[in-house]
Amino acid sequence: MANPVERAAGSKPVESAETRLRLRNRSRETPRRRLVADRLARWLVSAGGIAIIASILGILIFILIEVLPLLFPAKVTAVRRVAVPDAGRIGALLADEHRTHVATLGEHGFARVVRLDDGKEVYNSDVLAAPANPADPAATKPVLVGMTVPAQSRAFAAATSDGRVLVKKMEFSVTFQGSDRVVTPDMTPPVFLELDPEHHPLGPFAAQIDEQGAATAAAMLTSGKLAVVRRATEKNEMTGETSESLSRAEVAVPGKVTAMVVDPQQRNLYAGTASGEILWWPLEGAQPGALKVANAGAPVTALNLLLGGKSLAVGQQNGALSVWFAVRQPDDSQRLERIHEFSRQPGAVRLIAPSQRDKSFLAASGNQLGLFYSTADRTLWTGAAPLGDLTAMFYSPKADGAFVAGAEKVAELAIHNPHPEVTFRALFGKVWYEGYSEPQYVWQSSGASNDLEPKLSLVPLMAGTLKGTFYSLLLAIPLGVFGAMYTSQFMHPAYKRYLKPVIEIMASLPSVVLGFLAGLWLAPRIERAVPALALAIVVLPLAVLLTGFLWNALPRAFRGRFPVGTEVFLFIVALAAGIWVCIGLSRGFEKLAFAGDFQSWLLKATGLGFDQRNAVVVGLAMGFAVIPIIFAIAEDAFSNVPQNLVAGSLALGADRWQTVTRVVLPTASPGIFSGVMIGFGRAVGETMIVLMATGNTPIMSWNPFNGFRTLSANIAVEIPEAPQGGSLYRTLFLAGLLLFAITFIVNTVAELVRQRLRERYSQL
Repeated sequence: MANPVERAAGSKPVESAETRLRLRNRSRETPRRRLVADRLARWLVSAGGIAIIASILGILIFILIEVLPLLFPAKVTAVRRVAVPDAGRIGALLADEHRTHVATLGEHGFARVVRLDDGKEVYNSDVLAAPANPADPAATKPVLVGMTVPAQSRAFAAATSDGRVLVKKMEFSVTFQGSDRVVTPDMTPPVFLELDPEHHPLGPFAAQIDEQGAATAAAMLTSGKLAVVRRATEKNEMTGETSESLSRAEVAVPGKVTAMVVDPQQRNLYAGTASGEILWWPLEGAQPGALKVANAGAPVTALNLLLGGKSLAVGQQNGALSVWFAVRQPDDSQRLERIHEFSRQPGAVRLIAPSQRDKSFLAASGNQLGLFYSTADRTLWTGAAPLGDLTAMFYSPKADGAFVAGAEKVAELAIHNPHPEVTFRALFGKVWYEGYSEPQYVWQSSGASNDLEPKLSLVPLMAGTLKGTFYSLLLAIPLGVFGAMYTSQFMHPAYKRYLKPVIEIMASLPSVVLGFLAGLWLAPRIERAVPALALAIVVLPLAVLLTGFLWNALPRAFRGRFPVGTEVFLFIVALAAGIWVCIGLSRGFEKLAFAGDFQSWLLKATGLGFDQRNAVVVGLAMGFAVIPIIFAIAEDAFSNVPQNLVAGSLALGADRWQTVTRVVLPTASPGIFSGVMIGFGRAVGETMIVLMATGNTPIMSWNPFNGFRTLSANIAVEIPEAPQGGSLYRTLFLAGLLLFAITFIVNTVAELVRQRLRERYSQL
């Protein structure tokens, strides 16, 4: 029988102490589990954020590591000295590409090859062993009165006291005995060319020989005239026999010649005079053509041709050092002009040794050496010469070293000069390149041969990046923003549920597919439909406005039968009809406005060309790719505007359009601006569309009907051909760094503007 207390409590059971304790423990355990889960989630989110930041910083650091070597200066250090006994005055130097052997030509007429490791002489040949007159063995042996190394060749050239010029090839063959490299000097006998039939000593001279043995020599005679001799060789392909022919010419020279050089192709002869003039004769065989004269100012003391034989390095008595090349004039003639100029040297420039890999060259002035790069007007290094009274100089074939001679000694220099062509001016300024009539912005990383100057201006690529971005956003911003506005504020919700996902799915289309379609399908059609596009700019807005006016003119009772937002289908029909009208009138409009051919009219009327793959095609294709991004973010911004603001505006008597433009649009502007900036970043970094839908021509032009090349597309095109660690390789990383910086700056500015807009309209 229940006690009175239990009866008073009714049928509700009384909890035992054990039950209360279990419930209390459970209430204590649940918050602890939640706390652990919260902490774990916070750690995971923080770790993910830190990992993202670390990854971005790691990428940035890696790019900086690859770019920084472009800023390092060149280094020239003396390595060793080798004595060449009994050489007398060394007038010419050559070395093999591995810098293991050096060949010298001395005033006594002996060509010697010395192994640098131990200083042992491994070859010695008297190049003047043959008498001056083979019919008279008792004739006096001549001596050398001048020695040189022909420009960009592996040969010795010398003028003799009996009026001849000898040219001796001095190449090195490399073989391997096991793992040991064996370098063997060439024993080819010299070629003699007689310039003075009276056998008087020659004055300043120049010579050149090619791989087939054809040689040209020019020298000043005691009579004051210039003599040119050409030795041509022809090989009979049927019999294999080689025949030789000699031709000779003499011309008068205005002034006293002090230096002379023949280009590697044996087509041009240059000379410098004591009065400071540079003389230029085109050569037709041995016959000099019409003389062209350029005034350099001070007396010319040294001449040499740089790689390619087009740029002429000129040293002068007053220490001036410059580079000249032919520039085409308006009358289609050519004239030598001073293009690149370097800092004044401490004394007269006596020796110039060009590189065989690039446009670098060494110049000796007194006891000072300098390393220079022609294209960028760049002084790479200056320092004291390792030997006094230099008499000869040679830049090694791999451009990693040089040799200087003086007082029967040869000194070796090690040169570290990996990126001479990269300077701020070369990357972002105008440069005057060989073959151009004026300084220009040019990107041309490679050419048909290594003789061409690398042109690494990033300005055309930056202009192309901005051009592609501009034309794509010109389409994407209006369609994306106004489409989002209509979808959020005017479209019926039943249709919005289908339309928004479809547009957002557009963002998932691969850019390579869009580029493929734009380049192969869209570009040919745009080429034929440019007049239709011009018509569409006028016809389509008029069609929309006219359709809207007619819709509003209908009775309200009739319009009320249709759900709000269904008028969009009427506008779709109107746009389709407008497009059909534009295509139908295209041919007639082209005849009326563009004389029947738009491309010809464009060229004649404006001077602008028309490329099939152009900025219009890229703007349509890339705009199609950017629209979903801008639309999605802008639509969310419109939809997130508080409905009480909309309701309040409508309640105060504003119509729907006034509410959207004066209340909703300002309030949503921070989100819209963010969407536009994200679309801008997408367009700047786009690669495949611009790679496939443009001609990839790095030109500076805002013409919508020609192609361009962007920074990102250039990286994709060039990186497979860029040797690791080379100038092009590091310049491409610099282009990536520029993209990184542009994106960072744009995002930072966008965030500042977004915060400002948010603060401004937060009080609405």
